[in-house]
Amino acid sequence: MLHTGSTQPLNSMKIIQSKRQWLLAVAFIGWLMMSLVGICAAETNTSIIRTTPGWLRKSVVYEIFPRNFSRDGNLNGITAQLDELKDLGVNVLWLMPIQPIGEKMKKGSIGSPFAVRDFYAINPDYGTTNDFKRLIQEAHQRDMKVVMDIVAGQTSWDSVLMNHPDFYLHDTNGAIIPPDPAWTDVAGLNYKNPQVRDYMIGMMEYWLKDFGVDGFRCDVAPTVPVSFWETARADLAKINPQVIILADAGARPELLQKAFDVDSSWALISTLDLVMKSVVPAYYVRESWEHTYQQFPKGALHLRFSDNHEETRAVARYGINGALAAQVLMLTLDGVPLFYNGMEVGDATESADPALFEKMPVFWHPGGRPPLRDIYRDLIQLRKQNAAFTSGDVVWQGNTASGEIVSFLRRDAQDEFLVLINLSNQRVGGSVELSDAGGFEPVKISNQPIPVDTVLPNFELTGYGWQIFHRSLSQ
Repeated sequence: MLHTGSTQPLNSMKIIQSKRQWLLAVAFIGWLMMSLVGICAAETNTSIIRTTPGWLRKSVVYEIFPRNFSRDGNLNGITAQLDELKDLGVNVLWLMPIQPIGEKMKKGSIGSPFAVRDFYAINPDYGTTNDFKRLIQEAHQRDMKVVMDIVAGQTSWDSVLMNHPDFYLHDTNGAIIPPDPAWTDVAGLNYKNPQVRDYMIGMMEYWLKDFGVDGFRCDVAPTVPVSFWETARADLAKINPQVIILADAGARPELLQKAFDVDSSWALISTLDLVMKSVVPAYYVRESWEHTYQQFPKGALHLRFSDNHEETRAVARYGINGALAAQVLMLTLDGVPLFYNGMEVGDATESADPALFEKMPVFWHPGGRPPLRDIYRDLIQLRKQNAAFTSGDVVWQGNTASGEIVSFLRRDAQDEFLVLINLSNQRVGGSVELSDAGGFEPVKISNQPIPVDTVLPNFELTGYGWQIFHRSLSQ
């Protein structure tokens, strides 16, 4: 959920103006503290308890804003494009909230989908319950999962739950308040009331049992007590042991112990933004990744994204080639990669504010783009066909141009892939610190030139250029 499009500097004396900033602040403070004491002094948390479904590690998630995904802006518009999403390689659909939107105190002409009026209903602009059931059935026929966005910490000001004022947070004068002062279009739920917990778990069970959804993405998960999520997980698993739950959170390892399968890598995207703006050198990406690795239990899963509904579109932030380089990073690192609402064609339609509160459909045929869909399809296939990417190690390799280039190996017992990505807009040459550079061959990706002149460990990359090399370890 996003309630403002502004991005303020991190400052403890200011109110954090959006959920994105709140999450980034938590992640950044944790990263900064670790940097100050030295990452090598970090104590790895090994207390992970639950085991995530094996298929999730091999998945690619696609976030859909139903209002803007198709020209009609409804559920049937999503169903009509399932074959294209399947062809791309997507196997998990994350639908932003599909419930009715509140009118009272709404932002913009339509309002935020995260200001939910009735958790048990379908937004009539999106269609009917039968339309939703058909979408899920059609997705399942294509071996695709469907995940619903759940906004557990708040409702709209005209929610059906307003008949139960004791369900809400109150100030000292007894007035209902938002969960954050800047989120003026929503009212905060009070999880000290056990009836709120029962209601929200019952609601999630309803969508799981009656509609057959495969899981939930939980907006601003840290604003709701961990104990609630752990209880919800246990109850939902009784209905579907393979249910998946995604946390909209960063730097909260405890959420992945019993409740959630995957969280959002906010610290990584925050660092990448700074690198792409030339504020900090590229090796900060490695440091951010290493901090998270030390902070979380071994095997913890993170959603890797360069674009989503809370960001200005990646092509606007980084340019076309920069956006491609950023997504190559997310597709080749560990974790679960995410695509968002038309990014596979390079859509530059507004996102976040104002798109969160208006209808601004994806433009599916923009001009002046490279064949991004073909490139992404090949990268997704490469990832899915090689366990080195989905369950293998990440081994960061030093290079002589670490201010601009990130370099790492993805490997398991059978294969080793070397990934080189230039996160600057300048041509850069250098060498990778490989103990043995023999046997690597360039990986063929659609519409990408084969680097015939590259002789590892040396390399030369154009601005935002990238290369992937492979060698077999099983011979």
